[in-house]
Amino acid sequence: MTSALPRSIANVQQLDALLSDPPGYVVETMRNLDGDLLVLGVAGKMGPTLAMMAQRASIAAGSPRRVIGVARFSDPSQRQGLEAAGIETLRCDLLNEQEIQRLPDAPNIVYMAGRKFGSTGLESLTWSMNTYVPALVARRFPTSRIVAFSTGNVYGLTSVAGGGSIETDVPRPVGEYAMSCLGRERMFEYFSGTFATRVAILRLNYAVEMRYGIIADLARRITAGEAVDLTMGYFNAIWQADANAMALASLQHAASPPLVLNIAGPEQLSVRAVCTDLASRLERSVSFGGEEATDALLSNGQRAWALFGQPRVGVSQLVEWTADWVRRGGATLGKPTHFESRDGRF
Repeated sequence: MTSALPRSIANVQQLDALLSDPPGYVVETMRNLDGDLLVLGVAGKMGPTLAMMAQRASIAAGSPRRVIGVARFSDPSQRQGLEAAGIETLRCDLLNEQEIQRLPDAPNIVYMAGRKFGSTGLESLTWSMNTYVPALVARRFPTSRIVAFSTGNVYGLTSVAGGGSIETDVPRPVGEYAMSCLGRERMFEYFSGTFATRVAILRLNYAVEMRYGIIADLARRITAGEAVDLTMGYFNAIWQADANAMALASLQHAASPPLVLNIAGPEQLSVRAVCTDLASRLERSVSFGGEEATDALLSNGQRAWALFGQPRVGVSQLVEWTADWVRRGGATLGKPTHFESRDGRF
């Protein structure tokens, strides 16, 4: 990172600064790219800091460009925060084709829109957001480079002993959320073949920071005295800043047919071991339920690491930061990950 890692993250402002701190390879990417960047679905968990990283990297590269964040912005404070960071914002309902048509042309697009939580019972809306909207976007921007976020859930459960799913594995999605995300990939793949659109598809598994993610979920359960279910006993985690960086750098590697990359941390993490570490740092006891299954949702990120290097922040630092943040009553996004779901229902 551009500065030494702190022992403790004092507040949201420092956290966002760390999450948007561009490594050298992202600065170089922004130096090599021409034109503006459109971030579709910027108001989600990762979008604001990804857009800020793009802005900071463009300035550091001496390559000023418009970074434009697009969302419905149901929370006006998110829009204000982005604009204060120098990012232009546009309100758009991506389910409305006419509104998509009115978006400005941009040679570089990061597609982050999607729906996961609340999918059970509203499956048609999930399919519309995750499969129909990507088709609209791909048709609207046939000559752009597109980096499209997907999820490791498209693989389904894989053996804990197998080292994680790789990009050439046959997808076996479980549940309508994961199936609709594979539908998103297929839409971008189809239009890449039709228009020769350069696309990179990123199967993320899973981004974490102090306000959100599996490690934060576990820390808060321990603090609340809740038992932790061990059935989904293993997981991957990657510092959100590293996921942001790899996504932006993937713009240079977009191709037709699409490049598919797993974005995941290098460690296969044990829920039991992470909870034991967190409990010690939180000075709390932890109780467990169930036993670890022999399979889990796990991804192997070697292809991305070969392009961009290993993530800059390891799990020990993430656990230390998270425990400190939760112990001090730091802010939360209030969105549990439900990572323990094994039936694909969210």
